[in-house]
Amino acid sequence: MKRIFSIMFNRVFMVAVAIILQFSWLFLTLYDFSVRFTFVDIGTRILAVFLVLVVINKWINPYYKLAWTFIILLFPLLGSVLYAVFGRSQLTKSTQERMDAVHKEVSAHLKVDTDAITELVKEDPGVAQQSKYIHDWAQFPLYRNSKTKYYACGEDMFVDMKEAMERAKQFIFLEYFIIDDGVMLREILDILERKVKEGVTVRLIYDDVGSIKTLPKNFVKNLNAIGVESASFNPFRPILSIILNNRDHRKILVVDGQVGFTGGINIADEYINKKERFGYWKDAGIYVKGEAVWSLTTMFLEMWNYIKQTSEDYLQYLPQIYHKENNKEDGFVQPYSDTPLDHENVGENIYLNIINHAKKYVYIYTPYLIVDNEMTVALQNAAKCGIDVRIVTPQIPDKKIIFLLTQSYYEQLIQNGVKIYQYTPGFIHAKCFVCDDKVATVGTVNLDYRSLYLHFECGVFLYRSQAVMQVKQDALETIQKSNKITLDFCRNRNVFIKLAQSVLRLFSPLL
Repeated sequence: MKRIFSIMFNRVFMVAVAIILQFSWLFLTLYDFSVRFTFVDIGTRILAVFLVLVVINKWINPYYKLAWTFIILLFPLLGSVLYAVFGRSQLTKSTQERMDAVHKEVSAHLKVDTDAITELVKEDPGVAQQSKYIHDWAQFPLYRNSKTKYYACGEDMFVDMKEAMERAKQFIFLEYFIIDDGVMLREILDILERKVKEGVTVRLIYDDVGSIKTLPKNFVKNLNAIGVESASFNPFRPILSIILNNRDHRKILVVDGQVGFTGGINIADEYINKKERFGYWKDAGIYVKGEAVWSLTTMFLEMWNYIKQTSEDYLQYLPQIYHKENNKEDGFVQPYSDTPLDHENVGENIYLNIINHAKKYVYIYTPYLIVDNEMTVALQNAAKCGIDVRIVTPQIPDKKIIFLLTQSYYEQLIQNGVKIYQYTPGFIHAKCFVCDDKVATVGTVNLDYRSLYLHFECGVFLYRSQAVMQVKQDALETIQKSNKITLDFCRNRNVFIKLAQSVLRLFSPLL
């Protein structure tokens, strides 16, 4: 009985019930009218056709259009209701306007280093084109005076995260998709409580839906008690206009504007292997010190001031305000953010540009391989041209349906020369590209539709930085621990698995 009550009063259960009730009420009301009145049924079918025309004319991924078109035309009433509740792929107009206003404030303080651009153009025009794309379309500049370090696992990164927070003198900013109770969170909160008492400003952003199953009880109340300011992105409210598609999937820690961390690591014990869920949890992260941290800082401040509907003096958080020393150059560093505010798929295009400019190899980590036609063609063409294209996915999945969908893309890629490996020790959650011993990116962007088109994401683009070769070395070691997938594996699978994969492919943009 105690277990039943714990489930009934669980927030996830209550949210699920709210969604079901909301959807059922709308569906049954319309269904009742369509049964009683023939003209209502005809009207519903006409409406479905018009709705499909609206979907087709949207500036969204063609696969996303196809999935919704199929559902709406096959089940006019059911599909129309589903689309009304869950089909929005972009933010509301008011949200867009608010975020645009904050973005203009913040972006005004992102200055261009013309000397860095000139130097990169001389050194490598192809990479300079990629950097120009990031600056022109994501609006984040290129930096030289910054140092980087790559982490091949969450537990190594967590050690440096704690040390950085312990040294904080002015402020600590944290932004995470998932926050779960456990060793990692408690150690962080202990540090934050001490730093607040020392006068350090501490702010924390978390995604409400991302943490819906994991957020500790009375979490916000406890944060307030120790002096930590908090904000939740896009909190769930069970009303008809519910928008669950756009989530804050970023993972950012900034300390005093001088040190920053990002990558795949959330605040939960599995990310540092204090808790085993799917074998060994293989993740990746990146440390940035110096001028480039300013871009990570502005990403946080933009989200914070959007949620809080506030403004402030952004320049007080510049790296050089509290750290007068010069930073050593470590190649070129360019943090970037990808948002659903525009029609520009920055995360995907950065990946595509890396693949298309490759001369020798591209090694890729991704927990999910749910790719559109553009990405598939790019990977295949690179392999056909003799580029060594290797992709590492998990052997032990966190989501079995998504894993089946991921495996459905193997055969087409392999038969065109792409090498695919499954990480045998467990689950790989890292999101990394490394290419030709000179270029890499580490961040939060998965190779799936939600990351590429719907979520707020971030990453760090690297050229000739020491982290580039660290990513390569880790990739080679990881591949040694992985199982290479063959065409026989793909072609000899159970017929029912293949059938399920075919169905899943149709709905892949919605999963």
